[in-house]
Amino acid sequence: MNHGTTPTVRRRAVRTSVAAALGVALLAISPTISSAATGAPGATAHRHGVLPTVANAHAVGQARHGGNTLAYGGGIDGTGVMSGHPKVYVVFYGNQWGSQGTDANGNLTFSNDPSHGAPVAQNMFKGIGTGSEQWSGTMTQYCDGPLVATNATTCPSGAAHVPYPTGGVLAGVWYDNAAASPAAATGHQLGVEAVNAAAHFGNTTAAANRYAYYVIVSPHGTNPDNYQGAYCAWHDYNGDSTLTGGAVTSPYGDVAFSNQPYNMDSGAGCGVNFLNSGSAGTLDGWTMTLGHEYSETITDQNPAGGWTNHTTGAENADECAWLKGVTGGAGNVKMGNGTYTEQGSWSNDTNACALTHPTVG
Repeated sequence: MNHGTTPTVRRRAVRTSVAAALGVALLAISPTISSAATGAPGATAHRHGVLPTVANAHAVGQARHGGNTLAYGGGIDGTGVMSGHPKVYVVFYGNQWGSQGTDANGNLTFSNDPSHGAPVAQNMFKGIGTGSEQWSGTMTQYCDGPLVATNATTCPSGAAHVPYPTGGVLAGVWYDNAAASPAAATGHQLGVEAVNAAAHFGNTTAAANRYAYYVIVSPHGTNPDNYQGAYCAWHDYNGDSTLTGGAVTSPYGDVAFSNQPYNMDSGAGCGVNFLNSGSAGTLDGWTMTLGHEYSETITDQNPAGGWTNHTTGAENADECAWLKGVTGGAGNVKMGNGTYTEQGSWSNDTNACALTHPTVG
């Protein structure tokens, strides 16, 4: 992403005409704001969308929000949200990660991880749903199932909600060092790696993958799906035909996954020192993007069958990306095993961004 002296951070906005069809969540950078930033018709955004600078993020967010709330997309293959306990599998993709070790907390460490992002990613997913953190509470207001009407903006009594993820969400970690990760993996290649991960972890049925999420973490120095200069991360599922390189066949049911680049390589463009200064802020954007894609996956597992803004296509985290110094903006969230920089997510019941929210359901 931007390596110059004045990199800019941008948040996702997608063209109105393609938003519902694509539903792919991203955090991105780009030097200008186009009509895509507000979902205006005729915007020329490509699949990854166009996102505003940090300076304009709040203003564009307010214009985007207006009176709009997230609405239910009716589900894809019967899936809208993760209405069971999320299971997150972190995959370190490619032997460029270097030699593997283990830290005192049982996390995998790697010799080619200059920012030490790998153990922090694992710890963060272990921490979600612990220490009575209420960052996760915002997502529990969303639901799916036959009781929920398409385009609903509230959940009826008896609907299956996203649960509070008590005890953490990390379900497994895999260092796939059998070969090098592609220098610029396509969306299709990342999806294939997610399906391979499902097999590796023994999740070989649709039921096993109903509440599973595979975070495909590419190594330092690579450019997965040509993210450099375009965005910071995205999530999707294997069946999306708009993946670069095409959809991925899965014998194990639908597989939800994310493209998580080593986005510290992009500096401030992907959130280095976004909230905290010095070494304490090196991984600000790293944990924010990990949290962003996780929170969107559990509320829109097979985009865009879950909860999105049907005017702009934005998902819950898109509505609140790269905001700080405002209610519901980025903050340091204390979990049971540490503190992590996270962003707020859109709360339908308050019609605002929220960094914390009481558990619903």
